[in-house]
Amino acid sequence: MNAIEAVGLELTYADGTAAVRGVDLTVPDGEFFGFLGPNGAGKTTTIKTLVTLLRPTAGRIEVNGYDAVADPRAVRRSIGYMAQETSVDPELTARENLRFACRAYGVPTTERRDRIDDLLDLVDLAGVADRQAKTFSGGMKKRLDVATALVHRPPIVFLDEPTTGLDPTARNRLWEYFREINRQGTTVFLTTQYLEEADALCSDISVILNGEIVASGPPTELKRRVGGDVLDIDLDRPSPADAERAAAVARETGLFGATDAVVATESGVRVTATEARRSGTDLLVALRDAGFDVTGFNVRSPTLDDVFLAVTGDRSTVDPAGDGEAREAFR
Repeated sequence: MNAIEAVGLELTYADGTAAVRGVDLTVPDGEFFGFLGPNGAGKTTTIKTLVTLLRPTAGRIEVNGYDAVADPRAVRRSIGYMAQETSVDPELTARENLRFACRAYGVPTTERRDRIDDLLDLVDLAGVADRQAKTFSGGMKKRLDVATALVHRPPIVFLDEPTTGLDPTARNRLWEYFREINRQGTTVFLTTQYLEEADALCSDISVILNGEIVASGPPTELKRRVGGDVLDIDLDRPSPADAERAAAVARETGLFGATDAVVATESGVRVTATEARRSGTDLLVALRDAGFDVTGFNVRSPTLDDVFLAVTGDRSTVDPAGDGEAREAFR
């Protein structure tokens, strides 16, 4: 059985903004699925339709076998949802927050004590279980938020940009908790702007731009689609005009094919090509002959950042009104 099936999902706000446009998603049971896109791409709007906080304009959604439009309560009972902002009560202790969540989700009274103790251990908060949440760091609050989303042992948990604003140490700790719940069989649906996060955690991802899915597949497959290795060349304090001229020199060398990408960057030139490793030295010579002072040179395998730029192009083209909080005008 698939944990999530969305077909032809659309959502248009009352002001006419088409935030989600014909999205199809299939997430199998037990998968760690990543949903990527820049701000305004439609990530949060999509996840809110999946968790029944927004009603789609068109399309079909099934979560855990329940129709999200016809039976939203059944969907809500069967999922965990961690929004971008933490929902913990700062005046309550960690244990009290979890106790309240148990009551809200209908966890049997006889199971609550053990359930709470297990979750506090899972998110490494057992030692501070009786401290008020307002004394916690941002990372600790996020971990408590994860625990509250898991009190009823949902088969699916939705995580909407859960690590935004966290320092690298706190982010890495959350990653390990997410991996652990997935190892235990929970399907994880993660929205994120961090390519590194998706690459580290997800077995399958989709990229959304302006409300439409523009790429899908395992991270390794998407990185192969970039088309070769990436050659980054740094120049000595180049102006935008210098970088464009250097890119033109690279194109005119004849070292790269018509399908290879040669672009100017803030630091110099980036070439994505099947012959990047073999032709790198010749390109360096050509740039130096053209009067450029090369200060850095690196050939690497493509990352998901390269995938993202390849499939979305200029991020500034993203419609800033296409995502974000549910609007009061929506009805």
